[in-house]
Amino acid sequence: MKLVKRQSPNRDSRNGALIDILVMHYTGMKTAEEALARLCDPAAKVSAHYTIDRDGTIYAHVPEAERAWHAGVSYWAGERNVNARSIGIEIVNPGHEFGYIPFADAQIDALVELSLGILKRHPIAPSRVVGHSDVAPARKADPGELFPWRKLADAGVGAWPKRVTAIGDFALNLKRFGYGLPPDAEVAEKDVITAFQRHFRPSCMDGIADAECVELLAGLLAG
Repeated sequence: MKLVKRQSPNRDSRNGALIDILVMHYTGMKTAEEALARLCDPAAKVSAHYTIDRDGTIYAHVPEAERAWHAGVSYWAGERNVNARSIGIEIVNPGHEFGYIPFADAQIDALVELSLGILKRHPIAPSRVVGHSDVAPARKADPGELFPWRKLADAGVGAWPKRVTAIGDFALNLKRFGYGLPPDAEVAEKDVITAFQRHFRPSCMDGIADAECVELLAGLLAG
C-alpha cells in the first residue's frame, strides 16, 4: 500500500465521539490534482481522511483521531453529526458531472486494504460502511451506481444482501437499517429509496420500492 502524506488544514476535534461509521465518496472533479488541491485548501472548508488515486496511491489528509469535513448535512442511524463519528475516503473519479467512469482495479484493491485496516482499528459494523448518497440522499449521488459494493463486501468491507421473502413496512425497515426519513431527516422518501437502490440494486434506481427491494432490505436486516 503506497501511502503519501498530504495534510489538510480542514479538520477539528471529534470531542470524544466514537468512530463507528465509514463513508465512501468519489471526488467528482476533473482531475485527481484538482481534487487534492481542494481537499487541502483552507478556503474550501472540505476534507477527507484519505483520497485514493486511480493507480492505487493513497493520500492521507487528516489523522483518524480528528474530524474531517466530508459528509456535510447528513444522517445515519440516529446520528446527524456524521463527520464526528466517521472516517471519510474519497476515491478519484470525475463523477456524474464530468463523465462518470468505472473505478480502477488498483484503486479498489487499495481501498479494500485501507478499509480493512480501518475496520481493525475502529468498531465499524458492516451496516455502517456507507456511501455519501446513503447519508445525504437528497444532495449526493456518490460514490454512485458503478461503485463495487459487492466486491468490497466479499472482501469483508460492508454489507451485501441476500434476498429474503418478506412483507412489512419498507420505510420502517429503511429506518431500522439506518437511513434517514422524516421526522428524523428532511428528505423525500423517494430520494432515500433511490439511495438504497444505488447502493444495493443499481440495475434500477427509480425510487420505487418493488418486491426485490423489499426482499433485499429484509436480507440486510436479517444479517
